[in-house]
Amino acid sequence: QVQLVESGGGLVQAGGSLRLSCAASGRTFSGYHMGWFRQAPGKERAFVATISRSGNTITYAESVKGRFTVSRDNAKNTVYLQMNSLKPEDTDVYFCAAGLGLEYNPSYIYWGQGTQVTVSS
Repeated sequence: QVQLVESGGGLVQAGGSLRLSCAASGRTFSGYHMGWFRQAPGKERAFVATISRSGNTITYAESVKGRFTVSRDNAKNTVYLQMNSLKPEDTDVYFCAAGLGLEYNPSYIYWGQGTQVTVSS
């Protein structure tokens, strides 16, 4: 079992930045690929970024490439999402997830409860 807790969400103006954190507890964090997703009310959850166990393989959704950066610190059992140049359309609830399998497309097993990001225009 892995417990995931996101933090760092909030209200920011367009063009601003936020850094989300996802702290993991339970089983070995370094054994899991980690992903970030987002979801708006009434919409399906959408992929944002994923980072492999080692941190060597990283993929992003096209909509966030060049603006968002995912990283992890296995010593701190934490994965981060640095979000720059935020746009109103980035407004969503952001979730982190832990998964296994393919580095580019893990099968996610554990999910956090989400943190709200609101970008005002």
